[in-house]
Amino acid sequence: MSAWTFWGRAMLLPYLVIFLVFVLYPVGYGLWLARHPSSYVKLFDDPIFFRTAINTVVFIVVAVNIKMMVALGLSGFFTTGRWWIKILSAIFILPWAMPSIPTILSVRFMLNPEWGVINTTYFKLTGLDGPNWLNDPTLALAFSMLMHIWKSLPFWTLILLAGRLAIPSEHYEAASVDGATRWQKFRFITWPAMAGLYLTSTVLSMIWTLGDFNSVYLLTGGGPADLTHVLATLGIRYLRLDHMELAMATIVVALPLVLPMVYLMMKRLSK
Repeated sequence: MSAWTFWGRAMLLPYLVIFLVFVLYPVGYGLWLARHPSSYVKLFDDPIFFRTAINTVVFIVVAVNIKMMVALGLSGFFTTGRWWIKILSAIFILPWAMPSIPTILSVRFMLNPEWGVINTTYFKLTGLDGPNWLNDPTLALAFSMLMHIWKSLPFWTLILLAGRLAIPSEHYEAASVDGATRWQKFRFITWPAMAGLYLTSTVLSMIWTLGDFNSVYLLTGGGPADLTHVLATLGIRYLRLDHMELAMATIVVALPLVLPMVYLMMKRLSK
């Protein structure tokens, strides 16, 4: 064995140990806890689970697609060559760069019906008490989706902005000479060049969103009456109730949503 081979294996060993201890073992132990069919019977008998499954699908389909469409539009806006765009882009990226706990909790405090800044301002302007924003399940879930969009929008905007900047400017110059409109430039130049990146980013965002519990857990805590849970926060709820097997079963139930997206993601990356 050469010295290079020995040191290569020696450097690789810590990563293998970390993978086994912190990835493979927790996943295997979780699947072992969720092996009993009775866990899934209890899970499906819980009325909160079906509401959670619907919330999860709505969250992924609505929030992710709105986020990616807005990111696509903003990526074109930030390509504008003006001096104030750089200042605005630095401000725009702050929500993504800031930690989730203080930013989301600050919004939760703003939505407080008694002393939150939104209802306080509403009372000063109209003399009427504002609504209890997070006491309505539909509004609470909508605010959770808005928080997710607000937090992750800068990241995906930067990804799509990089895709736009990779398109040769000569294409747009030639289109301008031919009298093409902005919509025609987007339809025949920008979108064909970015369609693959957009689809890949959307699938990856769906995978990450399925495991995102911050936007819901920190803003609503799954309330009111456990009606705004998603699968990620429902697992936390079962853990707090000391139902480890149900928490693990919740994760296993999410696999039919994750695995097709992972497969599609790997197929696209393999090209």
